[in-house]
Amino acid sequence: VYFNSSSICVPFSPFSYAVSRKIEPFYKGGKIQISQDGKHMFCPCGTKLNVMDIATGALVHSIEQDDLEDITSFVLSPDDEILVTGSRALLLKQWEWRENKCRRTWKATHTAPVATMVFDSTSTLLATGGCDSTIKIWDVVKQYCTHNLKGSSGVVHIVEFHPDISRLQLFSSSMDYKIRIWDLKSSKCIASLDGHYSAVTSLAFTADGDTLVSAGRDKICMVWDLKTREAKRTVPIYESVEAAVLLPEGGDFSHVGVKKQGLHFLTAGSKGILRIWEAATAACVYTQIVPYRRVDTKEEEGGSVRSLTHCMLVPGKNEIAAVTAEHNILFYDAQTLQLRKQFAGYNDEVLDVRFLGLADSHIVVATNSPQLKVFELATSHCQILYGHTETVLALDVFRKGLMFASCAKDRSLRVWRMDKAGEVTCVAEGLGHAHGVGALSCSRMKESFVVTSSQDCTIKVWNLPESLTAKAKAGLIASPETLHAHVTERGHDKDINSVAVSPNDKLIATGSQDRTAKLWSCPDCSLMGVFSGHKRGIWCVQFSPVDQVLATSSADGTVKLWGLHDFSCLKTFEGHDASVLKMAFVSRGTQLLTRGVQGGLQMSIILTNECVKTLDGHEDKVWGLHCNKQDDLVVTASSDSCIILWKDVTEIELEEEQAKQEEQIMKDQELSNLLHEKKYLKALGLAISLDRPHTVLTVIKAILKETDGKENLKKNLLRLRQDQKESVLKFSVTWNTNSRNCHEAQAILETLLTHEAPECLLQYEGIKSAVESLLPYTERHFQRLGRLLQASMFVDFMWQNMRLADAPEREEDMSL
Repeated sequence: VYFNSSSICVPFSPFSYAVSRKIEPFYKGGKIQISQDGKHMFCPCGTKLNVMDIATGALVHSIEQDDLEDITSFVLSPDDEILVTGSRALLLKQWEWRENKCRRTWKATHTAPVATMVFDSTSTLLATGGCDSTIKIWDVVKQYCTHNLKGSSGVVHIVEFHPDISRLQLFSSSMDYKIRIWDLKSSKCIASLDGHYSAVTSLAFTADGDTLVSAGRDKICMVWDLKTREAKRTVPIYESVEAAVLLPEGGDFSHVGVKKQGLHFLTAGSKGILRIWEAATAACVYTQIVPYRRVDTKEEEGGSVRSLTHCMLVPGKNEIAAVTAEHNILFYDAQTLQLRKQFAGYNDEVLDVRFLGLADSHIVVATNSPQLKVFELATSHCQILYGHTETVLALDVFRKGLMFASCAKDRSLRVWRMDKAGEVTCVAEGLGHAHGVGALSCSRMKESFVVTSSQDCTIKVWNLPESLTAKAKAGLIASPETLHAHVTERGHDKDINSVAVSPNDKLIATGSQDRTAKLWSCPDCSLMGVFSGHKRGIWCVQFSPVDQVLATSSADGTVKLWGLHDFSCLKTFEGHDASVLKMAFVSRGTQLLTRGVQGGLQMSIILTNECVKTLDGHEDKVWGLHCNKQDDLVVTASSDSCIILWKDVTEIELEEEQAKQEEQIMKDQELSNLLHEKKYLKALGLAISLDRPHTVLTVIKAILKETDGKENLKKNLLRLRQDQKESVLKFSVTWNTNSRNCHEAQAILETLLTHEAPECLLQYEGIKSAVESLLPYTERHFQRLGRLLQASMFVDFMWQNMRLADAPEREEDMSL
């Protein structure tokens, strides 16, 4: 027996969770730029330009256009001080990017969006190339356009200043594949370098400024002599080249095959690898080893999602930065080309997520792709794991957190292991299902087996050899070991959506589209019972970590708890309006966290069957939900490409609540002392700060009871700040609705109207609504007072008449 059934009967205070961190898309394509010191990275993301801290991977801030138009181009000046962005609204904006403030905005005067822009080496001139075939040069300091260069054909997608500013030359390339040289003194095109047969993608100048290397999608790089303006050499690259970077002179590049002096450059393109070429011999001296296998030669020839779209040198960190078509950003050591760090700019739909590592230091993520991503939470470094050939559908982690398993549409199961350095490798793989494998669960006690389920309606138990863990620890596994299914059982009549292994590895539960969940013994998979009661297909099954209970969530919008002894339904949760896709036991098994198609995460107390909190954070379906080993963190993953870490803040909230109560008691005592000492001004200020209208009313009544009460009220009221007067006026509106308190309200109104100028009163917040509310009740009070005065005058008249009638009789009595 592995359960403690007493826990379900013990009341407790509900646990609370708050967002600790979000991993969101920060890059959706286009050229990135890195500051000269290598600390910040600028990544376009739709209408935003995100500034990232490279050391931690954290978002510093987002620069967003006021017009909410997509940013078409941007550039950071060489001195890292000026940032300029261009949008589809044909506006250019100059930013103080560290403070996230727009310094100025001006019209680009292009008739179509700006496609590219660049600063000169002095950070004073800005060149913009537009989709309207024109190039404009701006003096950023004096803020005016200095040149309007016409003559290009089609979109101008490259502009580069000559590194020697004394030459005053600008290089550009457009859709006619020519490289034009513009003389800025005469504003004319003085030369046209014609040699490419497809779009030119990159221009790189040598330090002396006499040699130019151009790269293009025609699979060649050309070396140009800028003195003669002739091609010195054509280097065949055999792939579409997106970027060419010159290696700095004087660096030690012997680790990558550069053993002699001369011009060497690095290329990045459709093959997804970095290569170094010697310009003099047109020979490739280094080719990067790919971390994955090529499956289709056509894909290799035509480019793939793994191709590189951008590459640059980061001098401040001596690194090479490369960008892939999958929106991953990689940082390599410039001298060894060893990968230092990798960021995932965009995750697409996230289908599953799990904590990983001995101390839950990583998370492994399955996105809508065959690759897995492992994020280091401290640095946001991302490992890309290649192995599956189709979309990965589900993940699960073994108890220790160093091994995990994945399954995919390619009908395969793979087992992975993380070493002490945090590197993850595939150690085993298994094939056998007839359709895509949609769910799996790992053993809980030891790293001994994995259970998978598929659209072929079967469940399989895969035993892991005992020697597998030892070999993986020793690094003796060169290629993944092949696994064979120990047991195969047809479990349901329709797709099996979920499978779970009990905490003692003795039971297996499955949930299916046939509206039933089943309990199986492990490892022989003999059927023990069926859970029937849902009206639609079951999406998720989970064993309680402390009770003999199975939880199931369904497309009928309910979550049910079932007893394992008699297969009866113990409780039904009906808080969702649509399908409940995921659920997990949290807070040591006393609460249930569920997520439906619509609405936020709902946290329910199992004992009371009550939803105590809704956690809103995602904008779409949540497919991944997992708790860490310490049970103080929850990670969720959604179709909105967002991963959220939720932290248990129960103790923090209790401490804050206790601190608030203590502070409240202290202020109450202080207020009581002030009233006792008749320090009415301080008492008024304290009561207003506590937002206690009744206490403010008590203070005002105490003031009015004093001798010269109205005069004292005027002195104290006029010494308040304007915001405090506004609060008192707002309270008076409420008091004026009650005849018991209307006299105090009218006294306040009299003071304010008498001693505050109309211009000052008009500046009060909510003065219009206050006057509108005061008028009808004030009129009613005056009518009541008028009737009372009329009645009192009638009584006085009667009394006077009675006195006149009795006067003669009293005179006779006096004479007698």
